[in-house]
Amino acid sequence: MGVARHPLPAELVGVSLEDVMARYTARYADRKADWAAFEDAKIEGYRRAQHRFIGAGGSGKHGESGFIPAKNFTLSIMFVPPGQGNAAHTHEVEEVFFVLQGHLDVFIEDETGKRLTKRLGPWECISCPAGVIHGYQNDSLEPVYFQVMLGRGQPETMGYADEDLYKRRDAHLKSA
Repeated sequence: MGVARHPLPAELVGVSLEDVMARYTARYADRKADWAAFEDAKIEGYRRAQHRFIGAGGSGKHGESGFIPAKNFTLSIMFVPPGQGNAAHTHEVEEVFFVLQGHLDVFIEDETGKRLTKRLGPWECISCPAGVIHGYQNDSLEPVYFQVMLGRGQPETMGYADEDLYKRRDAHLKSA
């Protein structure tokens, strides 16, 4: 028999192992592809689906259920068809893209419009620091699947660099 060297979080005290296993396991087959997770996903060229696993992700849809609860980070899988991507944006925390299948062109840019792009393949990643404008595009001929992690359990909604998209954030959240 082993000894737990760290205390359980308050919400797990007295909870059965069966309940812990059930609540903290997520299967891909049970995830629903959310094609409306982000305001920019309504626009051709930015269409993509989010599959939430841990936390709500950067969509800002915190009232949803069905994903593993998170305190310090989120984890989602994104599906991006060829020719699609997302709008340039920032977060208040770091965001990591880790490519699982396919090729993804990721970019960072500054407020003058200078942009650097790098193509990532399977098992490659980028960590986008808080406040750095970034995004991605699938410029390949095949769909891409990649993991997204954000450094907060309930991050703020992404801050679009484009003023019109940024103004539409609140309406997007109300429709959620």
